[in-house]
Amino acid sequence: MVLEAVGRPLVEREVPVPEPRPGQVLLRVLACGVCRTDLHVADGELPDPKLPLVLGHQVVGEASDGRRLGIPWLGWADGECRYCRSGRENLCDRALFTGYTLDGGYAEWAVADERFCLELPDGFGHVHAAPLLCAGLIGYRAFRLAGDGERLGLYGFGSSAHIVAQVAAWEGRRVFAFTRPGDEEGQGFARELGAEWAGSSEEAPPEELDAAILFAPAGELVPAALRVLAKGGTVVAAGIHMSDVPAFPYELLWGERSVRSVANLTRADGREFLELAPRIPVRTHVEELPLAQANEALERLRSGRVRGSLVLVPQALSSA
Repeated sequence: MVLEAVGRPLVEREVPVPEPRPGQVLLRVLACGVCRTDLHVADGELPDPKLPLVLGHQVVGEASDGRRLGIPWLGWADGECRYCRSGRENLCDRALFTGYTLDGGYAEWAVADERFCLELPDGFGHVHAAPLLCAGLIGYRAFRLAGDGERLGLYGFGSSAHIVAQVAAWEGRRVFAFTRPGDEEGQGFARELGAEWAGSSEEAPPEELDAAILFAPAGELVPAALRVLAKGGTVVAAGIHMSDVPAFPYELLWGERSVRSVANLTRADGREFLELAPRIPVRTHVEELPLAQANEALERLRSGRVRGSLVLVPQALSSA
């Protein structure tokens, strides 16, 4: 499924199997998760994507030697800049990204730099492993940057939040979930996964929060989260794109509150989270769709009609 122009539906195309260059590995795609970042790319909210482009950066694939590997968002970094040399390859100015500046996994075959592929843990089928590769990884990085506070707010209870809630509960944190107004199904889903309170993003929780992670790409949630944040707390914006943050009074920030963003991920993040996930164990809630329904999957994500994660599977493969 190919994005030929931003703002247009994906089109189904027969293309040659990609040829791996030195250092790359060819993978038969077994599953590929659908991410909100895919929407940001397709809708033109992220600038200058490679076109034509195969979307998808939560790719589970099989190499010719039988290894099952994951292709995440970070597809390449130069290894030489000051960010890479200081363990911050996620900030590399020359980085390339799967499903954005590199072709991704909405396909039957994919190639990737083998150094940036991740070994996937046993105990997760192909479809259930796919959301770990971005929803899980970015969610986990955001969770760690939020600090060790007991009371954690999650704004936008989608693919990432449904994984982070399980990690937080396993660590003994108290989770407060915020959804779109009126989304009683999403609030119920959050409670099923350990949230002690769930309500609308327009409501205040019953207690102040020690930290809040914003997965919804809505800038107005920044001051909303600050209003319910305890002194010394942190608001983490976990998305790659967000609408403009409105002006807010300094008193919301005062008291050593902070606002920070999460940018991409490192391979170290990936190895750490994928080692942890089976110990909890994380259970990804997924709905499998055939690859040919990629446009339907993106539209459902846009409208919020998703419980957990959507995962695309090439037509010839059955659930694994």
